[in-house]
Amino acid sequence: MAVVCRLYRHGEIAEERFDPAKVSDALQEDGTLVWLDVEDPTEDDLRMLQEEFSLHRVAMDAIRERSQRPRVDLIGDVFFVAAYAFALEESLPVPQEVHALVKSRYLVTLRYSPTFDLSHALRRWEQDKERAKEGAGFLLHALLDEIVDSYFMILDDFELAAEEIEGQVFSEKVPANIQKVIYEQKSELFEFRRRILPLREVLDLLQEERELVTKSLRPDYKDLGDNVTRTLELIDTVRDLLNSAVNAHLSLASHELNEVMKKLTSWAAIILLPTLIAGIYGMNFRHMPELDWRWGYPFALGLMVLGAGILYVMFKRRRWL
Repeated sequence: MAVVCRLYRHGEIAEERFDPAKVSDALQEDGTLVWLDVEDPTEDDLRMLQEEFSLHRVAMDAIRERSQRPRVDLIGDVFFVAAYAFALEESLPVPQEVHALVKSRYLVTLRYSPTFDLSHALRRWEQDKERAKEGAGFLLHALLDEIVDSYFMILDDFELAAEEIEGQVFSEKVPANIQKVIYEQKSELFEFRRRILPLREVLDLLQEERELVTKSLRPDYKDLGDNVTRTLELIDTVRDLLNSAVNAHLSLASHELNEVMKKLTSWAAIILLPTLIAGIYGMNFRHMPELDWRWGYPFALGLMVLGAGILYVMFKRRRWL
């Protein structure tokens, strides 16, 4: 797969297409800094990395492990960092796994499909030559900063979706699958948060490494940690919005059910009275006072209509009908 290597000397780009096989020699020189990127690394790529950067077996095992939580480990004198960027595909957040091996003189990035776009980070490395003199700590910060920036685009999409769901819940015609939509959004939001939360701890640990994160870089790493915290707070806000939508939908559904039950109860009571009167006069007893009465039939019908009418007016006034 694609392997890109750059050589920096004293913050300046010395070679944009540096031969990876010469990395070990270049690192022996003073003032050099190497960035090497591998997209979907093969076993041959990994063997080359181990040889040129003298990587420990534990570091190689960490690189090979996929779908791990964001973390930072000090393996020998090399830091291993795992993080996730995100991209939108058909309105769904797609995680992009990124591994990094970093030391004061080099940064190795390994990107797995779907691959994270490094073009913005490259431009920052090229434009800020003074900061590039800070070493691999600056390169790592620019990389992590671009990763964190990808979160805000996903959050904007989540916020729009949550607002749309809220509008549908309070619309006159609520979609039949609204609960399924809310559940899917909450599941995606939970997965998004799960892959971001450990990154806050990663950044806290990196700030304590004085050799990698120089004094001038510490405010940048702190600001990056604040952005991760802000992202998590926004995720919680969207989650609360979705929970409110669920509660509102359940309340509206319960209210609608109560209204239906009121109407059914009202009509049942109205129908019950004529049925009761008809049932009484429908009994087959020989001696009933009204059987021989000339006005018995009109009287029974009138009583039915009058009773049903009174009940109808009562329920109407109470807004049950």
